Amino acid sequence: MPVGDQNRALAFGEFELDLAACELRQRGKPVHLERRPMDLLILLAQRGGQLVSRDDIVARLWGSDVFVDVDTGVNTAIRKVRLALQDSSDAPQFIETVSGRGYRFISTITRPGTSAIPAASAKSRIMLAVLPFENLSNDPEQEYFSDGLTEETISYLGRIGPAHMGVIARTTSMAYKHTQKSIRDIGAELNVDYVLESSVRRESNRVRITSQLIRVSDQTHLWASTYDRDLIGVLAIQDELGTAIANQVHLQLAPERLRALASSQPASPEAYDLYLRGRHFWNQLSPSTTRRAIEYYQRATDLDPHYALPWSGLADAYTSSPISADMPPLQVWPKARDAAQRAVQAAPEMAETQTSSGFVKLWLDWKWVEAEAAFRKAIDLNPSYGLAHRLLGIVQMHLRKHQESVAAIARAREIDPLNAGHHALSSQVAFAAGDYPAAVRFSQQAISIDPQFWIGYMQLGQAYERLDQPDLALEALTSAGRLSGGNSKPIALRGYVLARQGDTQAALDLLRLLQTVASEKFVPPYAFALVLEGLGERDRALQFLERALEAHDVHLAFLVFDPKWDPLRPDPRFTALIDRCFSAATAQGEPVL
Repeated sequence: MPVGDQNRALAFGEFELDLAACELRQRGKPVHLERRPMDLLILLAQRGGQLVSRDDIVARLWGSDVFVDVDTGVNTAIRKVRLALQDSSDAPQFIETVSGRGYRFISTITRPGTSAIPAASAKSRIMLAVLPFENLSNDPEQEYFSDGLTEETISYLGRIGPAHMGVIARTTSMAYKHTQKSIRDIGAELNVDYVLESSVRRESNRVRITSQLIRVSDQTHLWASTYDRDLIGVLAIQDELGTAIANQVHLQLAPERLRALASSQPASPEAYDLYLRGRHFWNQLSPSTTRRAIEYYQRATDLDPHYALPWSGLADAYTSSPISADMPPLQVWPKARDAAQRAVQAAPEMAETQTSSGFVKLWLDWKWVEAEAAFRKAIDLNPSYGLAHRLLGIVQMHLRKHQESVAAIARAREIDPLNAGHHALSSQVAFAAGDYPAAVRFSQQAISIDPQFWIGYMQLGQAYERLDQPDLALEALTSAGRLSGGNSKPIALRGYVLARQGDTQAALDLLRLLQTVASEKFVPPYAFALVLEGLGERDRALQFLERALEAHDVHLAFLVFDPKWDPLRPDPRFTALIDRCFSAATAQGEPVL
């Protein structure tokens, strides 16, 4: 490196690379990157536009006298750089793979006080916010339709040019429903370049949609159009919206990507309507609304068995139900797996279907390496799909890849900052890494976004327990229990906290409550084991963990990292149980403890 370059910064897209400090920043915020991936990024950026061979990378990162497994070492470093830059290997914005030869940094690089350094014609990634479609039908019953159309449009636009245009995710966009804020304020809050405003009026099977694209920087209305269609024709409007927006922001659309998008559309307007109803109920995240979502999804697949999105919705609903609603895993497992397989068969190039496949592999199959690969593929297909980033962070947490897990779930929060689930699960990631103050902060953020979100209180309670603040833990868990509809997890953790505090009678009362509930419906054996562990009844706790394995209790995945189980880790029975649970979790069947 020339001496003068050591005090220079390189800027590309949303990022700035400080060579002197060895720091990467995105929009002014530091982005974590380990030493060797940082050295690799500096090497590629300094040689912007030039091919950098694998041999050059090995010599720079490890030295010529150090042996390194090129396939593992270089690939891992490249993957970590791409993760930090939110780059895609299939549609790269920053790092291009030259097959069999090496890598090339392709983004335009600038230095303060100088002209742009041409590296490639790729433009910086722009950001778009799709505001909620305003329902002009004078019928509150049509809110599901306008909300569903908003979500579908966000998903579609996020897929048309993911390397060059990002789209703010659904939950954050929906927070601006009926807002009186100006476009300038919305643009500043979301840090976006463009805003799409739309309204929809539906009468029977006729739909009128009016849309306009606004540039935030000067409030200019770049384009507007009105569409009159029958219900199934609404889907073609998304194609037209995508093309019009791409033309206005000078985005080139790949024909193969457009063909893949077109192949994922339903053939039946009734199936499309049922799917939107299913999404409406699924987004409410309660046991009762999840059941209604499953009903609508099933009806949609009956009408159009080749329509991928209802299959994806079914897979997600079934897979999450053992966590959110204490459904028996052995009952929902085959249904979830079948739905995910049908979703991928119908539309393998959709982020939603790949994410659903990974979700099943994560929670039900316990094949974590395969799940990680599915989530990475989903992100390559649509980097704006926040759920894929969140679940990638969760599976990396289970694989004990803490730094990558933190980075992945941070990206989910950036894409969808008002999604309470992203913050609550960020608390889980921090908890698994032993950062309990951060776990408190993230769970408090989740509760601040949605004060009725029981998982936020659940995460807050478990973090306070580790910080030896049992009163605050019990207060949070009481709220979690009240809001969860009787979920076993807040009950069991309250019993554990009370037992650890010496309130044996109260803990036993909660154990009896779980037994009463179990006489009427499935209660995860893990819940009993947790209370018994708090009471110090280790043999009985292990007996219930064995029952949990027989029931394929998904909560067993928490055994890998949860410190509440540390007293059992020296016990060979516990180690054997872990090995039997998760022998398929890693590619080689290696122990996860």
